[in-house]
Amino acid sequence: MRIPIWDLIAAPAAIGPYSQGIKAGGMLFCSGCVPLDPATMRVVEGGVEAQTEQALKNLKAVVEAGGSTLGKVVKTTVFLKDMNDFVTVNGIYSKFFGDHKPARSAVEVARLPKDVLVEVECIANLSN
Repeated sequence: MRIPIWDLIAAPAAIGPYSQGIKAGGMLFCSGCVPLDPATMRVVEGGVEAQTEQALKNLKAVVEAGGSTLGKVVKTTVFLKDMNDFVTVNGIYSKFFGDHKPARSAVEVARLPKDVLVEVECIANLSN
């Protein structure tokens, strides 16, 4: 089932022909979230720290709009423009997930949408 954008008040609209989240088989599959400010649809300023914070806020908003929580996330993928930012991103990521530690991949990529520095996607459980 597609999650309508009007339910995602705290997250920016999709920037392409895709859904921010799809529910299937008791799971929520969330598309990659980039660090766009939902109010302006512009990339936040402040480097990788600010971008990671915003991308994770956007991911949290999509997960919650889809009926789950960050505590039910089972898998994330972090896409980095520069793997040298790995430690910085980890610090911010750990604040969002706390003691919950989903399986995760982190990869360096040549380029991300809107030339952002970080993008995060996830799969979350919908049941307890």
